[in-house]
Amino acid sequence: MKKKILISDKIAQEGLDLLEKNGSFEVVYKTDCDVEELKKQIKDAHALIIRSATKVTEEIINASEKLEVIARAGIGLDNVDIPRATEKGVVVMNTPGGNTVSTAEQAVGMIFAISRNTPQADASMKQQKWEKKKMEGVELKDKTVAVIGLGRIGMEVARKCRGLGMRVIGYDPYIPAEKVREFEVEVVELEEVWKLADYITVHTPLTDQTRDIINKDVFPKLKPTVRLINCARGGIYNENDLYEALKEGKIAGAALDVFTEEPPKNIPPFHELENVVLTPHLGASTKEAQVSVAVEAAQNIMEYLQTGIARSSVNFASLDMTEYNALKPFINLVEKMGYFQGAVLKGKVKSVQIYYSGEFGDYNLEPVTSAYLKGLIDPFVDWNVNYVNAPIIAKERGIKVQTGDDSEIRDYTHLVTIKAEGENGTNELWGTVIGKQPWIVKYDDYLVDFIPTGKMLVMHNNDVPNVIGSIGTFLGERNVNIANLHLARTKRGGEALVILELDDELSQDFLDQLLELPQIIDLNFLSL
Repeated sequence: MKKKILISDKIAQEGLDLLEKNGSFEVVYKTDCDVEELKKQIKDAHALIIRSATKVTEEIINASEKLEVIARAGIGLDNVDIPRATEKGVVVMNTPGGNTVSTAEQAVGMIFAISRNTPQADASMKQQKWEKKKMEGVELKDKTVAVIGLGRIGMEVARKCRGLGMRVIGYDPYIPAEKVREFEVEVVELEEVWKLADYITVHTPLTDQTRDIINKDVFPKLKPTVRLINCARGGIYNENDLYEALKEGKIAGAALDVFTEEPPKNIPPFHELENVVLTPHLGASTKEAQVSVAVEAAQNIMEYLQTGIARSSVNFASLDMTEYNALKPFINLVEKMGYFQGAVLKGKVKSVQIYYSGEFGDYNLEPVTSAYLKGLIDPFVDWNVNYVNAPIIAKERGIKVQTGDDSEIRDYTHLVTIKAEGENGTNELWGTVIGKQPWIVKYDDYLVDFIPTGKMLVMHNNDVPNVIGSIGTFLGERNVNIANLHLARTKRGGEALVILELDDELSQDFLDQLLELPQIIDLNFLSL
């Protein structure tokens, strides 16, 4: 049965064509849905493509039964309840590269417009006026522009402003300073921005940290000649405070492409002010950008549904194809290790320590850790657990997760060491990959060598004669076939470990009878 991809906002035809030509999906293109219709359509959808019109609220996400991924053809995700999507295991993606150039060009265009009074002059001329003196502007050369947010768009704006002969300063607490210095951007703190900037342009998402980043407390710190540009998200500047500052002449001007309410109805009357340029969210409104984001969203959706690779995800670690191919065997390995440890520990797990050693290089190992947590938790909850929501569920269940590098030299090219502590004891597993197959090479103090797969019976017994014989007889009399046998002990006459790979499922009654055999200490049955 084909997976359903629902498109609820208008996207460029090129993106739609890409999905339909693939032939592997049922593509439903239904725009302008009200809430009830959207809930109906999303119920059996595996993927959702949106732009800014569709509001993917908790109510909408809860109505879905098969949803795996949401892709926004654009950057902003204010219209998606990301925490709820994450809880439900839904990957949320955007297309950060698709409208970079268009949005950066819009920001630079707004800088020109507010500097040379171009929109005001155009409006005046169309009223058959000649107000040349009134429309006098300022040059950009040698002026200081502050770019807040040095991601793709911010850096593209910085590059274009450098080409105009402007001094570029920037602020972004999440970007290493050395990464942007090569682009001749001076990294400064916000207090320096307020003091130095002739222009301020913001290129960040709207978060608790960026909301109202410029407000009534900041305006006294700014130059009276400063001009503010916002082509990112409404609300980064406090609109009420900005209106008052513009009205009272505390700053020279502002150019706004985005607003807290779109279309704006209940915001301050910026349209009454002459020192403001207003545009209706045109940052990504070019033909090229619309095609680019639609194609990128379609490609991301198809790739995720077909391979599991999540590009440009905001709630799950993104991997490129090289990383995915390198880490896929380890994702498989640790998921089985998690399931194994959850089964043998029984009861609540309190903490896990995951150590990676060997040639993992600079690979992003977050998906590997998520896979382990999925394996650990999944058998014990009655809702969908996947790589997206496993860390959230682990946190909710009070499982403390610690990861790190193991610098000790081992006999393996790659090794994952996982120590898990539960209410009923602890367990340590060592795992590696040999020929793309997962192998467990150590179980607590026991050196072992087995592939964690299929139906497995894991037992501890006293190391005395005839234990294995009695187990074999018990299974044979009940027509249960042993596919593989693994034995280990730390010393003669102590406790030993027996791991049997079987061809058949075992009932709880069967296991209870097996546990009654002499010298058997404990046992667990797993289906990996």
